[in-house]
Amino acid sequence: MSWQLLDLALKHKAGTAVGVTAVCSAHPLVLRAAIAQAVADDDVALIEATSNQVDQFGGYTGLRPANFRDLARRIAAQEGLPADRLILGGDHLGPNRWQHEPAAPAMGKAADLVAAYVAAGYQKIHLDCSMPCADDPRPLPDAVVAERAARLLAVAERAARQVGTHPVYVIGSEVPVPGGAHEDLGDLRATTPQAARATLAAHREAFAAHGVDHAWDRVIGLVVQPGVEFDHQRVVQYERAKTRELRHVLDGEPTLLFEAHSTDYQLPERLTALVEDHWFVLKVGPGLTFNLREGLFALAHIEDELIPARRRSDLRAVLEARMIADPARWAAYYPGDDDARRIARRYSYSDRLRYYLPDADVAAAQDRLLRNLTGVDIPAPLIDQYLPAQYERVLRGQVPADPRALVMDRVRDALRPYAAACHPEADPR
Repeated sequence: MSWQLLDLALKHKAGTAVGVTAVCSAHPLVLRAAIAQAVADDDVALIEATSNQVDQFGGYTGLRPANFRDLARRIAAQEGLPADRLILGGDHLGPNRWQHEPAAPAMGKAADLVAAYVAAGYQKIHLDCSMPCADDPRPLPDAVVAERAARLLAVAERAARQVGTHPVYVIGSEVPVPGGAHEDLGDLRATTPQAARATLAAHREAFAAHGVDHAWDRVIGLVVQPGVEFDHQRVVQYERAKTRELRHVLDGEPTLLFEAHSTDYQLPERLTALVEDHWFVLKVGPGLTFNLREGLFALAHIEDELIPARRRSDLRAVLEARMIADPARWAAYYPGDDDARRIARRYSYSDRLRYYLPDADVAAAQDRLLRNLTGVDIPAPLIDQYLPAQYERVLRGQVPADPRALVMDRVRDALRPYAAACHPEADPR
């Protein structure tokens, strides 16, 4: 199914400003919402697992590549998405998970990671060797990044031959950190055209050296920084005047376009501008679980009004307790006093809360919340109070007043602007 991405890329190259949304999340409700959006839009669903979520050891979700594949396929079948319109991708595949180790063992694990993804049928592979390992110089030279990417691509090609697939690839050395910035956004700059050209040249040379230059025609994405990013309380919006020269770097490449990371929380018109300026792939992840959290918290407020205290899920309190008990995934990201950190834990754009959603206690509380409100006649004014956009769709008969449907539609509120930007001729539903 990688041919669908190639066809879309060629259509864009021919002058039609189309793009594709890459959904980077492993939460079942987010996946269901994304696939439902693709069904409504008669579009493909590009679902990407990130290397910290899903790896050969299980990642933080406990899922290996084959497990995640099966989950996505099962949801696609339940939502009525044809199998050939589900495209699976692997995001940030490289030594990112093992940066604390020397390069040799980290790259060995990265090779196993890439092989596991390709063997499981993933069709879009982002090779990310941009982050230095324990014994590396900082920053890594382009030549080292490219050489490692070529090594991993050779692994991917061998695995692809065994399963009879032809994946498409994404490369790049100016790759944003997965999940949002940790540094001062005041220093954020778009990649220079010179840097982008140097990255391309280094990868071409490395591909040739490793005998994988035959795959260059399946490299559809170059990751560069278009000047978009977010942290826990700030979003840097795209300014197309700052990429005037950069966006023409790939004009002479027959299949290559840009891939934009960290596009979460961009205004709809900025997403449209990104696609028009040749950022063909728009990645979104924390922005989806941010909306999921909004929907679940809204339902928790409704639960407080309708369900006796002894039967409530207490989802917000359960989440807070788990994050306090295990601060490793948020403490370094959220500065300030206790009140500032409490607000950030719940409402940050970085959405470190998403790492705790797979926790057994949190998942049980979420299930209890949804069970408590399933079959309950939720008064329309309560939906209006806590989910006003969904309230209007309930009145129009577009969304049932069912807790799962309401929270899924809240996630789809984050996806609709992407659908509009990637397919401007369509009417996202």
